[in-house]
Amino acid sequence: MTDSETWTPPEAFAEQCRELYGLECPPRWGTPRRPELPSLGPKACRVMERLGFPPMPWQRYVLDVALEIDPATGLPAHREVGLSVPRQQGKTQQILAVMVHRIAAWQRQRVVYAAQTRGMARERFEDEFLVTLDASSLAGKYRTRMSNGNEAVIWNRTRSKMGITANTEKAGHGPPLDLGVIDEAFAHEDDRLEQAFSPAMVTRPMAQLWWASAGGTEKSVWLNKKRMAGREVIVDLWRHGIRRRIAYFEWFAPDELPRDDPRTWYLCMPALGHTITEDTIRAELDKLDPGEFDRAYLNRTRKYTPPPDVNVPKDKWPGLVDPDSQAGPDVAFAIDVSPLRTWASIGVASLRPDGRMHLELVDRRAGVDWVVPAITRLADLWDPVAIALDVPSKSPAGSLLDALAEAGFRPPEDPEKPARGDLAIPKLADVVSACGQLADLMRGDGLRHLDQAELTAAVNGARTRPLGDAWAWHRRSAQVDISPLVTITLARWALLARLPLLAVPDYDPLANIY
Repeated sequence: MTDSETWTPPEAFAEQCRELYGLECPPRWGTPRRPELPSLGPKACRVMERLGFPPMPWQRYVLDVALEIDPATGLPAHREVGLSVPRQQGKTQQILAVMVHRIAAWQRQRVVYAAQTRGMARERFEDEFLVTLDASSLAGKYRTRMSNGNEAVIWNRTRSKMGITANTEKAGHGPPLDLGVIDEAFAHEDDRLEQAFSPAMVTRPMAQLWWASAGGTEKSVWLNKKRMAGREVIVDLWRHGIRRRIAYFEWFAPDELPRDDPRTWYLCMPALGHTITEDTIRAELDKLDPGEFDRAYLNRTRKYTPPPDVNVPKDKWPGLVDPDSQAGPDVAFAIDVSPLRTWASIGVASLRPDGRMHLELVDRRAGVDWVVPAITRLADLWDPVAIALDVPSKSPAGSLLDALAEAGFRPPEDPEKPARGDLAIPKLADVVSACGQLADLMRGDGLRHLDQAELTAAVNGARTRPLGDAWAWHRRSAQVDISPLVTITLARWALLARLPLLAVPDYDPLANIY
């Protein structure tokens, strides 16, 4: 979504989640609890219990934070609550508890629930909400009204009511609104519902807007905007101490993590091990399209998948794995940077004793500030044949030239007499040849790699661009950051281009005659 995808929460946040809630799966972006503030979270948790759903650690955490009270005003500390969590984690039961708590605790409250459409909101209202309430110990404390267009649960003691609405500009119009809930936000392609709810809340001091959803698609404009804004709220809070009246919680698995690894699941599914099992998720993985599995269970935005690029033999990549492969005595490094400069990578190439090319991603991190210090340490350790950098194609890595020069890395003064560790700047024709040659090696048996997740993701997501009758890797049209793939491509080119020049001795054949 933004460079905030490189964000990792502070360890202090994870420690707080463990200490207060026993939560071993904290959100990637999450508002921390302020223990000095009172919270209505425990009361909402008791409502969940009475509804028949004992809250899981993640639900207790979210409710505690979302329902914090500002002691100076006695009002909710947050006017907006955003929840982005994979499917089947217990989101619906939590939302129901929030709504029931509101209408049971305060007089004359108006609560409105919206889903993908009005029809789906009514279906959930009738088939889930009412069924749960009627089967709970709260039965008899409310009456229902189910006439079409006038559906509501009305709490007997408070006269507060919970109803449903359509996804239209007129939704929420009418009497003031105390709690608006926008569920399944992935289905909303614009902000009409929020724009309808917000004016109805202006005069209500305890008003809150809740929205919740698993990941959507590129058409989920409103959800994607809200997720981006929520991430920025959390990053600003931790980095700059800026606190807004927005609570945000998002569980998410970055694209480079393998979808079939349970370790990935435990990073983004807070209900795993509580109400769902690894076997259940494995069954979903087997039956769902990979993109849909990612959206539903890893909370990734499903993006348009272009047709396979015939230039990239990614189907051959798994057969070239050698977990024991090691670099030989001569190595070449290469540096590359993603188009938005959010990621940078360093790769290495080396010839093995059996003649195959060892290719490896040495390092990949967020940003670019770390690159020059890292390559300096690598050069000291390995005395590389060369360090490659793609400058002619106007790659983002070209901006590192000055910093590399200050650190002592420069192109050779005489291209025919390079020294070990000099920069290797390919010509555009060299880049084109290097890309094609790597693809040929992938189709044959001439390379080995360690099956590193980030490098494999780059290969699988790579796209190419035509250059005359040839082609080269295309950073901007790729589905993922392909800088890991670019680095091994350039490192291999630099190794083969420089080794013959370094092997030629500085020898004058006439020296023995005179």
